[in-house]
This record gives sequence, C-alpha cells and structure tokens, in this order.
Amino acid sequence: MTGTTTVGTPTTPTVPRARRSRPDRGGATGPANRWTILAVLCVSLLLVALDATVLHVAVPALTEDLHPSAIALLWIVDAYPLAAASLLILFGTLGDRVGRRRVLLLGYGLFAAASAVAALASTPAVLIAARALLGVGGAMIMPATLSVLRQVFPDRRERALAIGLWSAVAAVGAAVGPVLGGFLVERFWWGSVFLVNIPLLAVVWPVARRLLPESTGAHDGPWDVLGAAMAALGILGVILGVKRLGGGGAPYQPVVLVPLLVGAALLWLFVRRQRGLRHPLVDMRMFARPAFSTSVGCIVLAMLALVGLELIAVQYLQLVLGLAPLATGLRLLPLTLAAMAAGLTGSRMLHRLGPRHMVCLGFVLTACAVLALTAMGQHDRPWLLTTAFVALGFGLETTLFGAYESMLSDAPAAQAGGAAAIGETSYQLGAGIGIALLGSVMNAGYAPGVSKVAGVPAAASAQAAHSLGEAYEVADRIGGGTGEALRTAARGSFVHGLHLTLSASAALLLLGALAALRLPRTAEPTARDQAEGDDLEGLYDERTRP
Repeated sequence: MTGTTTVGTPTTPTVPRARRSRPDRGGATGPANRWTILAVLCVSLLLVALDATVLHVAVPALTEDLHPSAIALLWIVDAYPLAAASLLILFGTLGDRVGRRRVLLLGYGLFAAASAVAALASTPAVLIAARALLGVGGAMIMPATLSVLRQVFPDRRERALAIGLWSAVAAVGAAVGPVLGGFLVERFWWGSVFLVNIPLLAVVWPVARRLLPESTGAHDGPWDVLGAAMAALGILGVILGVKRLGGGGAPYQPVVLVPLLVGAALLWLFVRRQRGLRHPLVDMRMFARPAFSTSVGCIVLAMLALVGLELIAVQYLQLVLGLAPLATGLRLLPLTLAAMAAGLTGSRMLHRLGPRHMVCLGFVLTACAVLALTAMGQHDRPWLLTTAFVALGFGLETTLFGAYESMLSDAPAAQAGGAAAIGETSYQLGAGIGIALLGSVMNAGYAPGVSKVAGVPAAASAQAAHSLGEAYEVADRIGGGTGEALRTAARGSFVHGLHLTLSASAALLLLGALAALRLPRTAEPTARDQAEGDDLEGLYDERTRP
C-alpha cells in the first residue's frame, strides 16, 4: 500500500528503512498531536454511542408519521445494534489487514450517507435499511477507534489515560442520546435525530484524514473471508435469538431457538476453523492469556448485569414515578457525570491499585449501588436515587476502564483491531443477554401479581402481564374501580419485580468481582510493552509528517 506503514514486525521489504525512522518530538508523534488524534477518535465514538440511544424517544413521533407495523417498529429499533454487533469482528480484523484508518474513514462516509437516508425516510422499509447501514458504519468505526488509540499511545501510562477519556465519552454518548433526542424531537421532527450526525462528520472526516496515522497488523497469509462471514452470521444469530427471548419469546419457539442454535453452531465452527488455520483471522491463543480472557469475561458480566437493568430503570422513572422523557434523561445525568469522573481518574487509579483491585472495586461498588436501589418504592426518593446512580456510574466505568485497558494492553499490537472488536462484541453480547436474562427475572416477579386482580377478564389480564405500559392501557380501557385496582396492582408488582431484578444484578456483579481476581496485580509495562512501544513510535503515514 502506498504511503502505509505496518505496526509490528515489518514483512514488506519494499519499504525503505529510512522512511520508518523515528520522527522528532515536534512532528506527528508529539504529545499535542497525540491528544488531538484522541479528540478525533472520541468524537467518532460519540457519534456511534449517540445513535445507539438517540432514537428511543423519537419512536412515538416516527410511529405517528410512518405507521410501521409492530414487527417493522421492532426492526427499526434493532437493525442498528444487530448490524453493528455482528460485524465488529469482520471490520476489526479487516482493519488489521488493509489499514485501520482506511476502514475508519470508509465508516465515516457510510455513516453520513446512512444518516441522510434515515432522516429523510418516507417508509418503514427505507428507515430499517438506513438503520442497518448505520450499524455497518458503526461497526467500521468502533473497533478502529480503539485500535488506532492502541497504536498512537504506545506508552501504557499514557494509553491508560487515553482509554479513560475514550470510555468516558462512550458513557456520555449513551446517556446523552435520549436527552438530545428529546430536545430535537420537541423542536424539529424525528428525522433530526439522524441529521445531526452529518455536520459533525463533515468536520471530523478531513481532520481524521490529515491527522490519523495508518497502520496494519501482520500481512502473513490471506484474509479469512469465510471465517469473517461465519463470525458475523454466528454473532447475528445469537444476539437475534437473545433479543427475541428478552422480548418475551419462549425458549422453545422457533423464532428464538433457531437463531440461537444456528448462531452457536457457526461460532463453534468459527473457533475450530481459527485454531486450525496457519494465519487465523483471530488468534485464539489470546484467550489462553489470563488477563485477556478475564477482561473479556468481566466486560460481558458488567453489561449483562446492568444494561437490562437500565431499561427497567427508565420504565420505573417514567411509568411508576410519572416523569416525562426529558426529565427521565436528566435524572440519569448523575450516572453519566460519575462515569466521566471515573474515566478521567481511571489512569491514576489503575497505576495505584492495579487492574485486579481496580476491577474488583468497581464491581463491588456497583453491586452496593444496585442493592441500595432496592429501597426505592412507588414514591420518589430523589436523593437516594441520585446517590445510587452516582455510585453506579462511577463503579461501572471503573470496571469497564480496568477491563478494557487490561484487554488491550495484553493483546499484541498486530492484533489490536481484532482485540478491540472482541471487546466491543463482548460488550454487545453481554448487553443482549442481560436484557433477556434480567427481563425474564423482571417478568417472573411482575406477571403473577397482575394476573390475580379480581374482576379483570382473563384476556385483559394476559395483556396486562406483558408490561406495565400495557397494564395501564388495559386499566384505562376497563375504567372504574376495577381499572384502578389493576393499575395499583401492576405498579406494586412492577416494583416487586424491580427489586428481584436488582438482587439478581447484584449477584452477577459480585460474581464479576470474583472473576477479576485472575487479573494482574499491577499495570507496570512489560518487556513486550516496551518493545512494541519502540516499534510503534514513528510508524506513521507520510501525510502526517511535518
């Protein structure tokens, strides 16, 4: 590739040694430029994180405008995360082969085009297709930001600080999405939640093209196209099945069982194939390293315990406490601010406590915050809620910071894209399983109390048992004392189910604290870190040189 250099052991003899010499400190590798590159990467991640949640509050408005069926509405919401999660490994490993910056810039272009199509969509089918393309663009952007960060910050101490800022931005994007979406929908129209991406990308794209260094991993052997397809389809099947299970489907139903079994079989075949290849798409030997495999497991457990809980908490704020969508988003802001604080102080905590104690502390603090929320009932207790959200945000971000940093530092630099994709896939997989698992716990605590209300027909009771929102609709339709009794019973049952869900979530978090005991005690640079730092320091694209 013209103008492209390779991270790791050089394998292309046509690259003159003089072009790989270390630039002076005032050039592209100077401290100021590294932090400017980090700012570009953070803005890139912010766009992807925003799009994961910004649509939630726009659903009523687009439903009124486009009139999608129930299945179409489900795909409008799910097309983005499904496409993104299933393609992370494909594009992460492709970036290791053809260039991480190249994949990132292509992701920008696709994300901008898909945003324009989504904003102007006139039918549900067009919006679903645009959301899927947004997911493809997001899958190109997410692992590239983390793998480029791995390259630009070869020093582990600086990299820890950079990862803290990167992870804080991810937390901000996910939490600010509903607030921004509510603001835009109230003042413009639902399509504006997509259109806001375009001016930001118009600024970021040329800056990224000028500043970001290009890098690849090893070029040995062909890229495993079949393995990439198997991984993508396998992850898609597992997450689709898990999402349908979390949406109320029974485990034995074909729409749940078939995707799960096919996805699991494809992933099993993918692992077997990678172990047998001389030049695998993903080096499975990384999972034999305790720090890497434990970090991935901690990411899964953290998201499994908390993402489903977050969705239930939003329902609690809106349906039990009666808060408007914008007010609900504002109630969640303390969680975001605490997560930002944890990201900003994460580097210092990591080197003072070490990965093992940092991740354990994060899990335990988050578990304590979750247990404190069991004191919430049918009446608002804002101080308790705010305090628990602050502890929850700080603990969660501390956990994810330590896990991501350990995972990325333990992976070889040549596998940075694949490692980043595995981390992001673990995040998405944990989130999907968490929604299904905690949703099932929630339903087990909620449904029995609703079905026992006297005077409510069996069909109406079955509908009310689906969710608290549907119970309110049934209660309004029945009216009178029976309707009010159903509303009261549903609200009380929801709080009971919430308490059970919180307890299950806390148990998972404490399990994560035990798993984190396999992480390294310290975060001191190893001999391999120092060697890779020497290799990385100066392997930049010619366009970034002064």
